Amino acid sequence: MKKIVIIGGGQAGAVLAATLRKLGHDGSITLVCSEAALPYQRPPLSKRYLMRDMTVEQLSLRPERFYVENGIEMILGQPVTKIDRTRKVIMAGEQEIEYDALAITTGSSPRRLPSTMGGDLNHVYAVRSIADVDRMALEFLPERRLLVIGGGYIGLEAAAVAARLGLRVTLVEMATRILQRVASPETSNFFRSLHENHNVEIREGVALDKLAVGQPLKAHFAGGDDLEVDFAVVGIGVRSNDALAQTAGIHCDDGIVVNVYGQTSDPDIWAAGDCTRFPYRGALIRLESVQNAIDQAEVVAMNMIGHQKDYAPNPWFWSDQFDVKLQIAGLNTGYDKVIIRTGAVPNSQSNWYYAAGKLLAVDAMNDPRAYMVGKRLIESGRSPAAVDVANSQVDLKSLL
Repeated sequence: MKKIVIIGGGQAGAVLAATLRKLGHDGSITLVCSEAALPYQRPPLSKRYLMRDMTVEQLSLRPERFYVENGIEMILGQPVTKIDRTRKVIMAGEQEIEYDALAITTGSSPRRLPSTMGGDLNHVYAVRSIADVDRMALEFLPERRLLVIGGGYIGLEAAAVAARLGLRVTLVEMATRILQRVASPETSNFFRSLHENHNVEIREGVALDKLAVGQPLKAHFAGGDDLEVDFAVVGIGVRSNDALAQTAGIHCDDGIVVNVYGQTSDPDIWAAGDCTRFPYRGALIRLESVQNAIDQAEVVAMNMIGHQKDYAPNPWFWSDQFDVKLQIAGLNTGYDKVIIRTGAVPNSQSNWYYAAGKLLAVDAMNDPRAYMVGKRLIESGRSPAAVDVANSQVDLKSLL
């Protein structure tokens, strides 16, 4: 019977453990997690949990009894400090744990401001864990002044929650527009207008010089402007938690590099989720999404017990801001044209990304029908004529 050890108790680790049992693995399964909480959902942290619309128990992916009933040993609150590939053991605290096969599902961590820019000051927060949100939630009181640093989805979601709670919010983005790394100007324009209509001040092309100690904090920007705020939330992206793998001599390159089966450069060690870089359309990519964590973990579980199934992702993402639900199907990398389609209800729109006539991705704002049709088209490799997509009188179903 094979001993399987999983490092990391996020979405990927929890799904991998559950899938192994579902597929009939009858050996031991041990899941080791640095956090003391049972594996939980992370997307609601910056939204419903921050607003206290969800409890810790509701965040949990599975109740404790599930792991007990399925014979999954949980070692919580113990970070893994070493992987000894020669002896096939890991170190968690003072404990040595042997493995026959090892899975690394360590996820990612938020990029933080360097200490020289005030990243380690009090009242400066990043969003990744329950503990992070518990600390910052006390600051979210009406009329307080919040500075959000970074105009990606995490920053925009935090800004939306704060504005809904009555705070005065300023969001700064160093790039020339919000969402520049991940979305088209058309999608950026939609969300800029949405936030400004809810009294969020957005400053684009503005670089933070540093945060200075004090209460209120003083934010100094390149160019000389100053801003006094009560606290700051940093949303400037994430990085793969691949240091443990690197130290063990496993091949990494902005993430743990795996093959189509989820196998690392060590044939007895596998990886899944945000921490990985894997083959996709002739390149290595890293996806930071729940969809990838779940789907890749399920494939890795199959392959750890003897299957040989390729992981072929169908990427999708989402974001909730104010009264808008954004749903994204596909990856827009390399697009050369964006087609805007007006939705059937107010404040709804979909942006369709093409490259040389091929449909790559769809951003659907309050338009679930456009999202579902676009997702089906992308997954089946079909590309409707751009003129039909742009014409809101053309029934979406006919595009299929």
